[in-house]
Amino acid sequence: MSRGPFSGKTLAVMLGGTAAERSISLQSGENVARALEQDGANVLRVDPAEKDWPERLKEASFVFNLLHGPGGEDGTVQGLFELMKLPYSGCGLMASALTMDKIRTKWVWQGVGLATPAFEVLEKNTDWQAVIEALGTVFVKPALEGSSLGMSKATSASELEASFLQASRYGTEVMAEQFIPGAEYTVAILGDKTLPSIRIDVPGEFYDFDAKYRSEETCFTCPSDLTTDEEAALSALARAAFDAVRGEVWGRVDVMRDPAGGWQLLEVNTVPGMTSHSLVPLAAKVAGLSLLDLLSDIYEHSLEVRHVEA
Repeated sequence: MSRGPFSGKTLAVMLGGTAAERSISLQSGENVARALEQDGANVLRVDPAEKDWPERLKEASFVFNLLHGPGGEDGTVQGLFELMKLPYSGCGLMASALTMDKIRTKWVWQGVGLATPAFEVLEKNTDWQAVIEALGTVFVKPALEGSSLGMSKATSASELEASFLQASRYGTEVMAEQFIPGAEYTVAILGDKTLPSIRIDVPGEFYDFDAKYRSEETCFTCPSDLTTDEEAALSALARAAFDAVRGEVWGRVDVMRDPAGGWQLLEVNTVPGMTSHSLVPLAAKVAGLSLLDLLSDIYEHSLEVRHVEA
């Protein structure tokens, strides 16, 4: 067994949970847990769907949080870790809670002058035709979910209402975001640097749950097709977007490129996937980082922002 940075440490890996992304979280967590064990760590797999799970955390010196979606990515467990004075990976409570809410994240970006597609908050009594006339084709999204769950495209008032009802199954807050024709990119943040951007090309209309985790036809290009100057501009925008919401340690910023070549911010992921199909490990690999290197950087940056010595 190797004597790496995690050798001899007792580490908890949060995985599973009760959100709609449970199956992906289990894959992410298991992938991370195995890498840590191969490096000599004693790993506690902690699933909030199980009884008395907080008690198990008392044995750990650090927590790698791989819970995706509500309950794991929204500040909830981050608050528990803070109360327990237990160092943990990734963004703190405030950034986690804010970025889980797509509507309020966009308000922050608009407030600091960062470009993001126009949008409307939808309710049961919304004038569907007025929204379509104002925005044109839209993507309807639950405001408090991840992985494009409950998301659909609408081009008419009747489609918009149907999309609203579909999205409402994933929460009470729903938004309609103006459709931006163009390529989708994502940029991973790691500490004080950004990793190479990834261009995402999907077989369907948009990057939905199936395209992310099930389709073998989704194409990820990394390094992407950008020039050096374009890559630098996108990297700077992703960093500014992450900093605006007080992001820390690591995350992923999703962006659309509009027909004029400009960039439009979509959302921030504060607990990105770490499965075999996930994008942050891909960008890290292109940057010359193994999965263990990536985990080591996340660990060290997390301790730094929590003012804890290794």
